[in-house]
Amino acid sequence: MKVNLHIGLERSATTVVQRQLAHNRARLSDSGILYPESPGALNHIRLFMAVSDPDAVCNLRANRGFASPARQRQLREALQDKLAQELSSTKPDVLLLSALQLGTCLHRESELVRLKDLLSPFASGFKIIAHVSDPAHMLRNHYAEQVLEGRAASLARDLDLVGEKDWRAACLATWHQMTPALGQYSEVQGAPFWLDFSALAAQWQSVFGQDAVEFHRGLGARTLNAEVRQNLCRPLISNLDLIDTDPALPDLPSAAWLSRARQINTQLLQITAQRKEAFPRKDWRALLSKVSVAGDAMDMHGLTVISKAFHSANLAFAQAHKTLPVETFDYTESPRPWQEADPTQGFRPTPYVMAFLDGISPPKSLKQIEISEQARVLMSPLAQKNHAHLQGTPLKPHNKLGTVDETKAAPQYTVMPTRKLPSEQSGRVIVGCMKNEAPYILEWIAHHRSIGVDNFLIYTNDCTDGTDQLLDQLQHLGIVQHRRNDNWKGNSPQQYALNQSLKEPLIKNAEWIIHIDVDEFINVRCGNGTLDDFFDQTPDATHVAMTWRLFGHNNVKSLNNEFVTQQFDHCAPKFCPKPHTVWGFKTMTKNIGAYEKISCHRPNKLIEEKRNQIKWVNGSGRDMTREVINKGWRNSRKSIGYDLLQLNHYALRSAESFLIKRQRGRALHVDRSIGLNYWIRMDWNDHQDITIQRNQARLAAEFGALIADPTVQDLHQAGCQWHAKKAAELQNTPEFSELYKQIQKIKLTSLERASYALALDMES
Repeated sequence: MKVNLHIGLERSATTVVQRQLAHNRARLSDSGILYPESPGALNHIRLFMAVSDPDAVCNLRANRGFASPARQRQLREALQDKLAQELSSTKPDVLLLSALQLGTCLHRESELVRLKDLLSPFASGFKIIAHVSDPAHMLRNHYAEQVLEGRAASLARDLDLVGEKDWRAACLATWHQMTPALGQYSEVQGAPFWLDFSALAAQWQSVFGQDAVEFHRGLGARTLNAEVRQNLCRPLISNLDLIDTDPALPDLPSAAWLSRARQINTQLLQITAQRKEAFPRKDWRALLSKVSVAGDAMDMHGLTVISKAFHSANLAFAQAHKTLPVETFDYTESPRPWQEADPTQGFRPTPYVMAFLDGISPPKSLKQIEISEQARVLMSPLAQKNHAHLQGTPLKPHNKLGTVDETKAAPQYTVMPTRKLPSEQSGRVIVGCMKNEAPYILEWIAHHRSIGVDNFLIYTNDCTDGTDQLLDQLQHLGIVQHRRNDNWKGNSPQQYALNQSLKEPLIKNAEWIIHIDVDEFINVRCGNGTLDDFFDQTPDATHVAMTWRLFGHNNVKSLNNEFVTQQFDHCAPKFCPKPHTVWGFKTMTKNIGAYEKISCHRPNKLIEEKRNQIKWVNGSGRDMTREVINKGWRNSRKSIGYDLLQLNHYALRSAESFLIKRQRGRALHVDRSIGLNYWIRMDWNDHQDITIQRNQARLAAEFGALIADPTVQDLHQAGCQWHAKKAAELQNTPEFSELYKQIQKIKLTSLERASYALALDMES
């Protein structure tokens, strides 16, 4: 009896073949062809599970109870018996077997030998049949299937392997890093080794014979119709006509859904590793279904790099396999690199993961950190649940990141001479927006001048504290350029100002453009603490993600005239991926014309022709281009780094200053209020960081030079007096007086604060 063994490889073609064969099972039997049911009604998955190596535990064996060698042996013996019974009762001339996983999962010679040994008692000869198509199509469809089974790695990982000398070996290296006991399965997480068709054919030929292996054209980009379905089945059944079932193939999941699912998979696998317990697959799949979203399937942009890499080899392969037409490997090259799709609608995986964990008990081995009584009164039930769950996840905040000792006093930086700029160049330019910030302007300008910023373009709107007059005088002295923005239009005064700034010669002629606010201080933590020192470490950078370090009010209640950078030296932990605001960043942009627009956190509207000239780096100087070149304003666990530079963000300053900020409102999100929740999100005081204080001597010198102008001094003092008076006035207002009392009572740990803020994200 001849055995025709269909091993995949293309999923869509395999699905068509299996449905056609199952639908025509009786018709085939009448013609002496058996498509058995004992290995599986449709896909002969039991055959695959029976022959994989005992230690190669896949998700199918694990979820169906055949993970142990003993249970697998029982499966193999039972399959042999039942298959023998089917053969005995039908006495066919041809045995048809089809399982996608035979080609896409079996990669060891021992597994192919075991497969041959299982079938040899029934076989007079073997024909191995595989359907293939353009590698880009196969990769896309396989990746989609993997993600919905739990894959965490981005498709970028697989595309990066294209340059490897041995594709098969490079892919299989990703298979050997998995831990099945923790829900990490090689065939789900690993790269598709089988796209090297020549290597795959050689291995199967070494076991089943040189002439036993045939490759045929799969579906690829062709339209599925009755003729195509018949042709896909023809290699298995010769000239027998089948009754067409017209089975509709399932639609590919949307690209946005895949992005969402992959982000969730990443978090769940990390949590699993920390818990040392796997989650039930049924619940995992239900969670992925919950985040599904309609939309277009992943397009082919950027994927054809793999078609191009294999094209010459595949044409030669088609010449060697006469059953495979060369047009199988036709493709249209895409000029754009692959980018993961936008998950849409501001999707963040953490709220879904936390809700998922809510139904699962924490590991018994995890010692719980109790919530303080004061925090328990403040935290909602959801926040308290978050507190329990965060402890067992990689999202738990801590300060063990990087190489900088932030609490150790160090010598003051030395004063650097003012840079001499070529004519018609404005150098490094900060563009900022202000409203009622008079007491803080001089320190902010002095600090940034001392580290190597050359010019300032400041927009103001609706100021009543003397900010406008102070900036006008600084413009008169040649320190800044000041623009009134009182008649702003659109959604926010800030974005309107940034749009207008692009028309300014100061911005057009800038070397670097930096958009930060007056409560944000660039803290260079390498060399002599200047931008030159940072650029020496990152000579190829075109964009720098300056990640926030959120500094709390440090128990400072009242306004005073000390420097902000001196008063407030306690901040958020370095590792704090949640809530999402903690790892926000602002961007220092080299003026190479790569983007059309400046926005609050980053430039936007990438000019495609400039893509290959762009290099984004993080605060440790590491390349993070792939992650943020198109979008995004927050660091991830992969891209976080503070070693060379961070952006100290003093969003609150003192308690009295916060009252004035609340009364003033926001520059960007003008429709969002500033209140107790904002305070809790921003008041991080757990860890000391005094690294910026190495700049105090230079700051004092620059500040002294600015305030030496009598008019500047008078306007600065008037601004301080205005704020002191405003703070006293607000404290006599019931609403603000109550808020002032509330914020003074709040004492939360980093874990409690993260849990509270995360609950706000989940409820919004």
